[in-house]
Amino acid sequence: MVECGARWDGAREARVALDGEDRTVRALAYPHLVGELEPGASVLLNVTALVRGLGTGGYALVVARTDALPADAPDAPGHLVKARYTPLQAMVLGVDDQESPHHETLRDADDLAGMPVVVADLHSALPAVLAGARAAAADRGGALRVAYVMTDGGALPAWFSRAVAGLRDAGWVDACITTGQAFGGDLEAVTVHTGLLAARHVVGADLAVVAQGPGNLGTGTRWGFSGVAAGEAVNAAGVLGGRPVASLRVSGADPRERHRGVSHHSLTAYGRVALVPADVPVPVLDGLPGTPADLAAPDDAGAWTSLGRRVADQATALAAPHGRHATHEVPADAALLDDLRTSPVRLSTMGRGLDADPAAFLAAAVAGVHAVRLLG
Repeated sequence: MVECGARWDGAREARVALDGEDRTVRALAYPHLVGELEPGASVLLNVTALVRGLGTGGYALVVARTDALPADAPDAPGHLVKARYTPLQAMVLGVDDQESPHHETLRDADDLAGMPVVVADLHSALPAVLAGARAAAADRGGALRVAYVMTDGGALPAWFSRAVAGLRDAGWVDACITTGQAFGGDLEAVTVHTGLLAARHVVGADLAVVAQGPGNLGTGTRWGFSGVAAGEAVNAAGVLGGRPVASLRVSGADPRERHRGVSHHSLTAYGRVALVPADVPVPVLDGLPGTPADLAAPDDAGAWTSLGRRVADQATALAAPHGRHATHEVPADAALLDDLRTSPVRLSTMGRGLDADPAAFLAAAVAGVHAVRLLG
């Protein structure tokens, strides 16, 4: 290893020289799994994502040090195994574990007591949802306690996400709860259901946001994408007595027709998989400054109107009489765009920032606005 780079909660970047090659690569290590690194260390790398040029996963990942063993894990309670039966499986203390101090609280817990639960397809929606929620909470003059419930459709280690670390440091997220095979959150849970119950009864959250970790797997088919789980998260929130809020995945800049306006991911997950009613906030995009980069619009002046009309028309498929959900128009105005610029972490979705695809972040932000309004 040539040098150590940036470090954030649970993760460490490094620059590694490859044996037999005159080049170095950017690598990422999770010290909790592989031990601490220092310059000169010899490491084994997994370069699968790097070789394929994947965006979110474009690191070489440190599998192990070949010159030193990591320290033995301390003897600690907990018997939940995450990333099960892989070489780097991790044993953790689950919030719902029999050995957890919260086990009694969660053993018979069955009710979210109307807590709003914003469900999003992509991890990149998280800071935008929170920007909208915080702006709405400030208008109400109240504080907001938020839990992020991370599912296992993308990255399994929460440590991979710089956004989670930055949002926590800024006080925008009070706890990250990793569920299913995901791990590394402030709290660990077996299922999205116990993750949501922990958000309410352990964290004391006013609002929960459910989304997969960084990375999104898609195959260009109707059902072959990891965001299908967003529909299941809506079901979990509804079954437990929460108020599901389905955040639409929207884009005015994606060159793929299936993701223009409202993505087919949202239409499939909420329209076909979600079986309990949810609120679907629809951004009203008229009169915004600049352009949404709508490739189909003939001119900038009509671009926002054109995209807004397209989004509204597509969202009608989710509401009565066609679907089971309720749509709610929420203004996505210049003030909300300014609120998005206050994010303590970089806004980026599918490689596009706020100025390149503002509609994507505005659609997530209005979900946060609507969720806070449900608090009364």
